[in-house]
Amino acid sequence: MAGIELVGKIGSMALIERGDIDYNKFARIGRQLRPGMVWVTSGATEIGRLDYMKRNGVELTGDRDEIKTDYAAQGQSVLMQTYRMFIDEKYSVRQLLVEHRHFNDPVKRRHIGEMLVRSAEQGAIPIVNYNDAVSVEENRKMEIERLRAEKDDVCELVDNDETAAQIAFMVEAETLLILSTLDGIFYDVADKNSLITTIRGKTKEETLRLVDEAKSRCVGRSRAGSNGAAAKLEYIKPCVTHGTKVIIASAKYDISDILSGAAPATVIETKN
Repeated sequence: MAGIELVGKIGSMALIERGDIDYNKFARIGRQLRPGMVWVTSGATEIGRLDYMKRNGVELTGDRDEIKTDYAAQGQSVLMQTYRMFIDEKYSVRQLLVEHRHFNDPVKRRHIGEMLVRSAEQGAIPIVNYNDAVSVEENRKMEIERLRAEKDDVCELVDNDETAAQIAFMVEAETLLILSTLDGIFYDVADKNSLITTIRGKTKEETLRLVDEAKSRCVGRSRAGSNGAAAKLEYIKPCVTHGTKVIIASAKYDISDILSGAAPATVIETKN
Protein backbone atom coordinates (compact mmCIF):
# COMPACT_ATOMS: atom_id res chain seq x y z
CA MET A 1 0.00 0.00 0.00
CA ALA A 2 1.12 3.56 -0.56
CA GLY A 3 -0.05 7.14 -0.39
CA ILE A 4 -0.19 7.68 3.37
CA GLU A 5 2.10 10.50 4.42
CA LEU A 6 1.32 10.48 8.13
CA VAL A 7 -0.46 8.40 10.74
CA GLY A 8 -0.97 10.48 13.88
CA LYS A 9 -2.33 9.64 17.30
CA ILE A 10 -3.42 11.70 20.29
CA GLY A 11 -4.26 10.44 23.77
CA SER A 12 -7.35 11.17 25.84
CA MET A 13 -5.75 13.42 28.42
CA ALA A 14 -4.14 15.59 25.74
CA LEU A 15 -7.65 16.50 24.55
CA ILE A 16 -8.87 17.57 27.99
CA GLU A 17 -8.04 20.85 29.74
CA ARG A 18 -9.26 21.67 33.25
CA GLY A 19 -12.03 19.13 33.15
CA ASP A 20 -13.43 20.10 29.76
CA ILE A 21 -12.81 19.53 26.06
CA ASP A 22 -9.74 21.48 24.91
CA TYR A 23 -11.23 23.10 21.82
CA ASN A 24 -7.98 24.97 21.12
CA LYS A 25 -6.22 21.61 20.79
CA PHE A 26 -8.88 20.31 18.40
CA ALA A 27 -8.64 23.53 16.38
CA ARG A 28 -4.84 23.30 16.03
CA ILE A 29 -4.99 19.67 14.98
CA GLY A 30 -7.96 20.08 12.66
CA ARG A 31 -6.35 22.94 10.75
CA GLN A 32 -3.36 20.75 9.91
CA LEU A 33 -5.09 17.53 8.91
CA ARG A 34 -5.42 16.84 5.19
CA PRO A 35 -5.94 13.88 2.85
CA GLY A 36 -2.97 11.52 3.00
CA MET A 37 -3.13 11.61 6.79
CA VAL A 38 -4.84 9.11 9.09
CA TRP A 39 -5.71 10.38 12.57
CA VAL A 40 -6.05 7.94 15.47
CA THR A 41 -7.78 9.52 18.44
CA SER A 42 -8.53 8.46 21.97
CA GLY A 43 -10.97 10.41 24.08
CA ALA A 44 -14.43 8.95 23.41
CA THR A 45 -14.90 7.52 26.91
CA GLU A 46 -13.60 10.54 28.81
CA ILE A 47 -15.40 13.05 26.60
CA GLY A 48 -18.57 10.97 26.90
CA ARG A 49 -18.21 11.12 30.68
CA LEU A 50 -17.81 14.89 30.64
CA ASP A 51 -20.74 15.30 28.27
CA TYR A 52 -22.97 13.11 30.43
CA MET A 53 -22.05 15.03 33.57
CA LYS A 54 -22.81 18.36 31.87
CA ARG A 55 -26.29 17.16 30.95
CA ASN A 56 -27.13 15.26 34.13
CA GLY A 57 -25.00 16.73 36.89
CA VAL A 58 -23.75 13.33 38.09
CA GLU A 59 -21.58 10.47 36.90
CA LEU A 60 -22.90 7.04 36.02
CA THR A 61 -22.63 4.32 38.66
CA GLY A 62 -22.70 0.55 38.39
CA ASP A 63 -20.76 -2.05 36.42
CA ARG A 64 -17.42 -0.68 35.14
CA ASP A 65 -17.69 -2.25 31.68
CA GLU A 66 -21.23 -1.00 31.24
CA ILE A 67 -20.27 2.52 32.29
CA LYS A 68 -17.34 2.52 29.84
CA THR A 69 -19.63 1.33 27.06
CA ASP A 70 -22.23 4.01 27.77
CA TYR A 71 -19.69 6.84 28.03
CA ALA A 72 -17.86 5.72 24.88
CA ALA A 73 -21.08 5.50 22.86
CA GLN A 74 -21.98 9.04 23.95
CA GLY A 75 -18.47 10.41 23.48
CA GLN A 76 -17.90 9.08 19.96
CA SER A 77 -20.49 11.42 18.46
CA VAL A 78 -19.10 14.42 20.36
CA LEU A 79 -15.55 13.51 19.35
CA MET A 80 -16.39 13.29 15.66
CA GLN A 81 -18.52 16.43 15.74
CA THR A 82 -15.64 18.36 17.27
CA TYR A 83 -13.09 17.17 14.71
CA ARG A 84 -15.52 17.96 11.88
CA MET A 85 -15.95 21.47 13.28
CA PHE A 86 -12.27 22.31 12.82
CA ILE A 87 -11.17 20.32 9.74
CA ASP A 88 -11.24 22.27 6.47
CA GLU A 89 -14.76 21.93 5.04
CA LYS A 90 -13.40 21.05 1.59
CA TYR A 91 -12.21 17.69 2.99
CA SER A 92 -14.43 14.75 3.82
CA VAL A 93 -14.13 13.26 7.29
CA ARG A 94 -14.65 9.51 7.86
CA GLN A 95 -14.99 7.66 11.13
CA LEU A 96 -13.49 4.20 11.52
CA LEU A 97 -14.06 2.22 14.75
CA VAL A 98 -11.78 -0.81 15.07
CA GLU A 99 -11.30 -3.80 17.35
CA HIS A 100 -8.43 -6.23 17.89
CA ARG A 101 -10.16 -8.92 15.82
CA HIS A 102 -10.04 -6.68 12.73
CA PHE A 103 -6.23 -6.60 12.88
CA ASN A 104 -5.82 -10.30 13.57
CA ASP A 105 -7.88 -11.30 10.53
CA PRO A 106 -5.83 -10.90 7.31
CA VAL A 107 -8.91 -10.23 5.16
CA LYS A 108 -10.32 -7.56 7.47
CA ARG A 109 -6.88 -6.06 7.98
CA ARG A 110 -6.36 -5.65 4.25
CA HIS A 111 -9.90 -4.31 3.82
CA ILE A 112 -9.22 -1.58 6.40
CA GLY A 113 -5.86 -0.71 4.84
CA GLU A 114 -7.37 -0.36 1.39
CA MET A 115 -10.13 1.89 2.77
CA LEU A 116 -7.54 4.18 4.37
CA VAL A 117 -5.56 4.44 1.14
CA ARG A 118 -8.73 5.14 -0.86
CA SER A 119 -9.56 7.93 1.56
CA ALA A 120 -6.34 9.70 0.65
CA GLU A 121 -7.19 9.38 -3.04
CA GLN A 122 -10.75 10.63 -2.47
CA GLY A 123 -9.90 13.75 -0.49
CA ALA A 124 -11.01 12.31 2.85
CA ILE A 125 -9.44 12.21 6.30
CA PRO A 126 -10.08 9.03 8.35
CA ILE A 127 -10.51 9.47 12.11
CA VAL A 128 -9.85 6.14 13.83
CA ASN A 129 -10.62 5.00 17.37
CA TYR A 130 -10.80 1.69 19.19
CA ASN A 131 -14.45 0.71 19.51
CA ASP A 132 -14.75 0.89 23.30
CA ALA A 133 -18.54 0.93 23.08
CA VAL A 134 -18.60 -2.78 22.19
CA SER A 135 -15.49 -3.90 24.06
CA VAL A 136 -15.95 -6.00 27.20
CA GLU A 137 -12.57 -6.55 28.86
CA GLU A 138 -13.15 -10.12 30.04
CA ASN A 139 -14.40 -11.20 26.63
CA ARG A 140 -11.51 -9.42 24.88
CA LYS A 141 -8.94 -11.20 27.04
CA MET A 142 -10.51 -14.57 26.26
CA GLU A 143 -10.44 -13.85 22.53
CA ILE A 144 -6.79 -12.78 22.72
CA GLU A 145 -5.84 -15.97 24.57
CA ARG A 146 -7.55 -18.08 21.92
CA LEU A 147 -5.68 -16.24 19.20
CA ARG A 148 -2.35 -16.71 20.99
CA ALA A 149 -2.98 -20.43 21.07
CA GLU A 150 -3.16 -20.33 17.27
CA LYS A 151 -0.31 -17.95 16.43
CA ASP A 152 2.48 -15.87 17.97
CA ASP A 153 1.89 -12.50 16.29
CA VAL A 154 -1.30 -11.19 17.92
CA CYS A 155 -2.53 -7.59 18.05
CA GLU A 156 -4.28 -6.65 21.28
CA LEU A 157 -4.91 -2.95 20.60
CA VAL A 158 -5.17 -2.34 24.34
CA ASP A 159 -3.88 1.16 23.70
CA ASN A 160 -4.38 3.51 20.75
CA ASP A 161 -0.59 3.84 20.57
CA GLU A 162 -0.62 0.24 19.40
CA THR A 163 -3.58 0.93 17.11
CA ALA A 164 -1.71 3.80 15.45
CA ALA A 165 1.49 1.78 15.11
CA GLN A 166 -0.35 -1.14 13.54
CA ILE A 167 -2.10 1.18 11.08
CA ALA A 168 1.17 2.92 10.16
CA PHE A 169 2.78 -0.46 9.54
CA MET A 170 -0.23 -1.72 7.59
CA VAL A 171 -0.41 1.25 5.19
CA GLU A 172 3.39 1.69 5.00
CA ALA A 173 3.15 5.28 6.26
CA GLU A 174 6.10 7.61 5.82
CA THR A 175 5.77 8.92 9.39
CA LEU A 176 4.07 7.82 12.59
CA LEU A 177 3.43 10.68 15.02
CA ILE A 178 2.35 9.85 18.58
CA LEU A 179 1.17 12.83 20.62
CA SER A 180 0.84 12.74 24.39
CA THR A 181 1.16 15.07 27.37
CA LEU A 182 4.97 14.76 27.39
CA ASP A 183 7.66 16.08 25.03
CA GLY A 184 8.68 12.57 24.03
CA ILE A 185 10.35 9.53 25.58
CA PHE A 186 12.26 10.16 28.80
CA TYR A 187 14.69 7.86 30.54
CA ASP A 188 12.88 9.01 33.70
CA VAL A 189 9.65 11.07 33.46
CA ALA A 190 10.53 12.68 36.79
CA ASP A 191 13.70 14.13 35.23
CA LYS A 192 12.80 16.69 32.56
CA ASN A 193 16.43 16.76 31.40
CA SER A 194 16.36 13.09 30.40
CA LEU A 195 14.47 13.50 27.10
CA ILE A 196 15.73 11.08 24.44
CA THR A 197 15.85 13.26 21.32
CA THR A 198 16.96 10.65 18.79
CA ILE A 199 17.09 6.89 18.46
CA ARG A 200 18.84 6.34 15.16
CA GLY A 201 20.78 3.40 13.81
CA LYS A 202 22.66 2.77 10.58
CA THR A 203 20.54 -0.31 9.93
CA LYS A 204 17.03 -1.36 10.98
CA GLU A 205 18.58 -4.01 13.21
CA GLU A 206 20.73 -1.42 14.97
CA THR A 207 17.75 0.92 15.39
CA LEU A 208 15.73 -1.90 16.98
CA ARG A 209 18.63 -2.62 19.33
CA LEU A 210 18.74 1.04 20.34
CA VAL A 211 14.97 1.02 20.86
CA ASP A 212 15.36 -1.95 23.24
CA GLU A 213 18.19 -0.17 25.04
CA ALA A 214 16.07 2.94 25.54
CA LYS A 215 13.11 0.79 26.59
CA SER A 216 15.16 -0.92 29.29
CA ARG A 217 16.13 2.44 30.78
CA CYS A 218 12.67 4.05 30.77
CA VAL A 219 11.26 4.58 34.25
CA GLY A 220 7.78 5.78 35.22
CA ARG A 221 4.57 6.73 33.43
CA SER A 222 3.09 10.08 32.47
CA ARG A 223 -0.10 9.27 34.39
CA ALA A 224 -1.76 6.45 36.30
CA GLY A 225 -3.37 3.93 33.97
CA SER A 226 -1.14 4.67 31.00
CA ASN A 227 1.08 1.98 29.53
CA GLY A 228 4.16 4.19 29.65
CA ALA A 229 7.13 4.86 27.41
CA ALA A 230 8.34 1.26 27.31
CA ALA A 231 5.02 0.14 25.83
CA LYS A 232 5.17 2.84 23.14
CA LEU A 233 8.65 1.70 22.17
CA GLU A 234 7.48 -1.90 21.91
CA TYR A 235 4.44 -0.98 19.80
CA ILE A 236 6.47 0.95 17.20
CA LYS A 237 8.90 -1.87 16.40
CA PRO A 238 7.01 -3.09 13.28
CA CYS A 239 7.16 0.47 11.94
CA VAL A 240 10.92 0.61 12.49
CA THR A 241 11.25 -2.72 10.67
CA HIS A 242 9.35 -1.29 7.71
CA GLY A 243 11.35 1.96 7.66
CA THR A 244 8.66 4.34 8.92
CA LYS A 245 9.97 7.39 10.77
CA VAL A 246 8.49 7.55 14.27
CA ILE A 247 8.09 10.78 16.25
CA ILE A 248 6.81 10.97 19.83
CA ALA A 249 6.02 14.47 21.08
CA SER A 250 3.71 16.66 23.12
CA ALA A 251 0.27 17.62 21.84
CA LYS A 252 0.90 21.20 22.98
CA TYR A 253 2.98 21.81 19.85
CA ASP A 254 1.73 22.24 16.29
CA ILE A 255 2.09 19.17 14.09
CA SER A 256 4.03 21.22 11.54
CA ASP A 257 6.56 22.34 14.17
CA ILE A 258 7.05 18.77 15.38
CA LEU A 259 7.55 17.41 11.87
CA SER A 260 10.00 20.20 10.98
CA GLY A 261 12.08 19.68 14.13
CA ALA A 262 11.17 23.06 15.61
CA ALA A 263 9.56 21.44 18.67
CA PRO A 264 11.16 19.00 21.13
CA ALA A 265 10.45 15.35 20.42
CA THR A 266 11.85 11.85 20.29
CA VAL A 267 12.69 10.84 16.72
CA ILE A 268 13.19 7.16 15.91
CA GLU A 269 14.51 6.27 12.46
CA THR A 270 17.13 4.41 10.49
CA LYS A 271 19.75 6.41 8.61
CA ASN A 272 19.39 6.19 4.86
